[in-house]
Amino acid sequence: MQPFWFLRALAPAFSLCPAFPVRVFPCRSRLFLALACSLMVVPLVLPQVAPAVKSAPLLLMRIVVVEIIIGGMIGVLARLYFWALQFMANAIAMATGYSGAPAGAIEAEEPQAAIASFITLSALCLFFISDLHLEVFRALLSSYSVIPVDGIFQPGTAMVNVTDTLSKAFLSTIRIAAPFIVFAVVVNIAVGLINKLTPSIPVYFISMPFVLAGGLMLLYFAMPDLLRFFSNETGSYLRNF
Repeated sequence: MQPFWFLRALAPAFSLCPAFPVRVFPCRSRLFLALACSLMVVPLVLPQVAPAVKSAPLLLMRIVVVEIIIGGMIGVLARLYFWALQFMANAIAMATGYSGAPAGAIEAEEPQAAIASFITLSALCLFFISDLHLEVFRALLSSYSVIPVDGIFQPGTAMVNVTDTLSKAFLSTIRIAAPFIVFAVVVNIAVGLINKLTPSIPVYFISMPFVLAGGLMLLYFAMPDLLRFFSNETGSYLRNF
């Protein structure tokens, strides 16, 4: 078995794919899972990759490098929506006043607010429940017909795909954070006006419990629709990947 047969599956499925966060799955576990799923992929793409076995050593080295790059691009494109959601989840935590005590994160590498971890963890669970992780494998199998093993990788096209995906991801996630941003603007304007009317009273400290309660109440009512919207947007993108 040639090593480059599973190099394309190694990066997207278990190194960069949002279905398997780095903090939850150790590197060794992800490596064995990648190898197991790669062995499942090999019979399906064997007719396409078998001719490359007889390539010259230099050509084989180029194929290996291209396979790793293609796999990394698939993983990055699949994870961009979750990176955008992490950013907006931290913005939601800041808007509702819950960003003061960062804790351990599930999907992110660094600590983040509890509200942000709750949002990303819920989105990750919905990612599995909706079987969207299978769409990553479908995109992996489809990539062998779009870009053969001995094909030419086009960096310009890849960068266009990355920028388009970033634009779609942040446009979708900013819609998720929009109610909380509006809430923060309205609350801060109201608190500022009250503080101007009564400068002798520490309005900011008095209003903080109400701001936290209002943000938590807004999250309680909006969370199902926000997660449903994110799942639909992510699923639509992965299905058309």
